Amino acid sequence: MSYPDPQFCNIAIVDDDAAVRVGLRSLLRSYGYEAQVYDSALALLASGALGDYHCIVTDLQMPGMSGIELLERLRRDGNPLPLILMTAFPEPALCKRALQAGASCFLSKPFEANQLLRCLSQAGGSLPPHAQE
Repeated sequence: MSYPDPQFCNIAIVDDDAAVRVGLRSLLRSYGYEAQVYDSALALLASGALGDYHCIVTDLQMPGMSGIELLERLRRDGNPLPLILMTAFPEPALCKRALQAGASCFLSKPFEANQLLRCLSQAGGSLPPHAQE
């Protein structure tokens, strides 16, 4: 799967921390991506908007449904949407489980903007032209 032009690429950001949601949305928009935020995996699923997104960037540990549980649910439902997991507690077993479940990428917080952009590229997209400089 490859992304359309980044100006038209829509990414769902799922994190229970409001500061992380706002920061990631601002970062992605500064590189030409569209981004919408959700405070939980359940809120994303309830939105009915999964078909609007080209990728999901989600925290691993959240109340209600974890990022891995979201990933496993999407795969059970036959949804191949690329999903990037991020966590402040990178345990090797969790990383392995995430990648085996089909995560496109696994990021340890804090991370650099270029790491996220590489993950988006690995997820099937291309970097915006000014991000490649």
